[in-house]
Amino acid sequence: MAVKDRDRFSTATRIRLLGEQTAARVYRSQTKRQARRSRLTGRAALLALVLCTLVVALAYPIRQYVSQRAEIADLQREKAQAAERVEKLRDLKARWQDDTYAEQQIRQRLHYVMPGETGFIVAGPDAAKQSRTDLGAADRPWYANVWDGVDKSDASDR
Repeated sequence: MAVKDRDRFSTATRIRLLGEQTAARVYRSQTKRQARRSRLTGRAALLALVLCTLVVALAYPIRQYVSQRAEIADLQREKAQAAERVEKLRDLKARWQDDTYAEQQIRQRLHYVMPGETGFIVAGPDAAKQSRTDLGAADRPWYANVWDGVDKSDASDR
């Protein structure tokens, strides 16, 4: 036992115990540091940087693509509307080629009557207002009155 007690107080034993304690502390601090250390490694940071660069680089072309697709859709809609209007105008032109339709419209719009017929105009409740507005027609030049008549007949079509 005396050898063991003597060995316990020897300098080599103290240094060895001190080294073991220090190693245990270092090991504990490393495990704590590894637990606290974030999982963001250099590779992950580089990958995130590359992804962000790709997003920034592709944002403008994608925005242009989307806006051009919207513009194409608008133009296609306008084209369809124009084609529909052309079809309506073709139908109207075909109707005007028919003499009976043209005669009907002339009689209705211009108040023409056939020889031997008597023409009547029924005045509505707003006829008095219209006659009062026509009183100022004498003060204007003749071409202004003609143009107003054309505008009024055109407005009645709508």
